[in-house]
Amino acid sequence: MTIDRNAAGVNTDGNTKDLPLQDQTAVVTGAGRGIGAAIARKLADLGAHVFVCGRTQSHLDQTVQSILAATGRAEALACDVTTLGSVQEAARAVQFRRQRCDILINNAGIGGFGGPLHQLAPDEWDRILATNLRGVYYCMHSFAPIMIHAKSGHIVNISSLAGKNALPNGAAYAASKWGLNGLSYSAAEELREHGIRVSVVCPGSTNTELSPHVGKDPQRMLQPEDIAHTVAMLVTQSPQSFCSEVLLRPTFKP
Repeated sequence: MTIDRNAAGVNTDGNTKDLPLQDQTAVVTGAGRGIGAAIARKLADLGAHVFVCGRTQSHLDQTVQSILAATGRAEALACDVTTLGSVQEAARAVQFRRQRCDILINNAGIGGFGGPLHQLAPDEWDRILATNLRGVYYCMHSFAPIMIHAKSGHIVNISSLAGKNALPNGAAYAASKWGLNGLSYSAAEELREHGIRVSVVCPGSTNTELSPHVGKDPQRMLQPEDIAHTVAMLVTQSPQSFCSEVLLRPTFKP
């Protein structure tokens, strides 16, 4: 499904906006709902043409429609980050339609909080690592060459404070996020010489459907829009600097 409306930088009254991401192309994985959808909307608000990626077409369409309703630009692009061929096809589609990829947000992820590691089924371990870590590798492997060719770009990997702290009964999830952090730091050193900035965002308790929130007040938790705000700050930095890591916590313990 492809939906596109209104040139970036023009609002419904025909007045030119001051949009820091005007004419840039952004790809957001896991953008059908939650944090990914909030990031996609935020980047579109800033002028980017956003490819909304994920596995569930109906969720992607909802995100795209919300962007169009706000006079932004977006396209739904089906993509399963656990399958290399699917990611490669998405990269080819972006290259064909836009000839560039300025921003890649690796947000697609799944939780795993079912009990201690010694009771975790191997298939469940594989499922979590395939999405949260290998999927990011697939995306960076497929999209970074487009950025290298342009000698610029920004990659933001959405991790978790579980990649910084112990997480009993969630060891596979924590391992995927610790791994994602290490991948991000190393790739940042590899790509900075090409003018590409790689950042990692580690949110704390966030009000989404991803993880259990028993006994927590949703209103005191981080909201998806808080992560989107942080991403917006990262991708609008001056080109001579980049923030390699952001740890994001709720102001009050939920």
